[in-house]
Amino acid sequence: MATTTSEETTRPAPLGEELLRVENLEKYFPITRGIIFQKEIAKVRAVDGVSFSVRRGETLGIVGESGCGKSTMARCIMRLLDPTGGKITFDGQDITRIKGNDLMRVRRELMMVFQDPYASLNPRKRVGYIVGEALQVHKQGTPKEIKSRVQELLDVVGLNPEHYNRFPHEFSGGQRQRIGVARALAIRPKMIICDEPVSALDVSVQAQILNLLKRLQRDFDLTYVFIAHDLDVVRHISQRVAVMYLGKVVELGTARDLYEHPKHPYSGALLSAVPIPNPRRARARVPVVLEGDVPSPINPPSACRFHPRCPRFQPGTCDTIEPLLERKEGSDSEVACHFPLETWPMSDLRLPADSTPR
Repeated sequence: MATTTSEETTRPAPLGEELLRVENLEKYFPITRGIIFQKEIAKVRAVDGVSFSVRRGETLGIVGESGCGKSTMARCIMRLLDPTGGKITFDGQDITRIKGNDLMRVRRELMMVFQDPYASLNPRKRVGYIVGEALQVHKQGTPKEIKSRVQELLDVVGLNPEHYNRFPHEFSGGQRQRIGVARALAIRPKMIICDEPVSALDVSVQAQILNLLKRLQRDFDLTYVFIAHDLDVVRHISQRVAVMYLGKVVELGTARDLYEHPKHPYSGALLSAVPIPNPRRARARVPVVLEGDVPSPINPPSACRFHPRCPRFQPGTCDTIEPLLERKEGSDSEVACHFPLETWPMSDLRLPADSTPR
């Protein structure tokens, strides 16, 4: 998707204090054997030690391959899944283990837009009920006030208030996603987690939804965690970007630093796959093709999880010592790599496996 990459879209806006902090978040899914007496024989390490923070008014982009744990992490933050370990702090409150009324109060301020704009909407319910359900659950208004609020929200997201009585199947994909956005806005949350909200939409509709999200962020003072596969989409909407690989964050920095000077070899490989709109530059570029498949999260590689596919792999270091996510000298980004990239985009990534990094 072709998007603008001007200084205006990448310059960080003035941000407030910290709103969300995730510390060493873990989510493991047990694999069991047996019918009556089940025994755990292994674990799927979907999220394994993820840490980051998000400030008020900021958009943090999360990118990575399918299966790297992005959506599982989002559902843990939303408390749709109970974390196995770690700590989640939202607006100064530890929400890792809260339940009942305490969790209900947090969910007034933390909402989610899901990936599939049709599967996330109840096909048996009308739009008015879908958007207004949160208002009913949290008892925010009389039926007449709720109806008025829902019609107002439909207008805000670019739909006709008369759509109130229609069913989801009567709308296009882009319109259904607008309904999902309206539902997330209903109780005026502080943060919205967008789990690949445009990946199932046409390219032309993607731009409309992205522009809508940016306008709503400005008008409603929202904070976003934005998950996507498309790196151009993430660059267009995010101030900072975190790159995930096999359940871990391998690089975290501002959108400008990460896209112009990636430090982790995996980040560089992802960026080398992004199409270039200039045909001459596209023909001159040698794309980085990672060899091998993504390892299984049931039995991930030791130390650096990227080392079996890494072109900068150094035996005795990458496969024995786990790199920490930390700021390297001469960079504002945090990267989990023993031998981070020093130049971009070509030379460092095509070093032979047994060569010494420059």
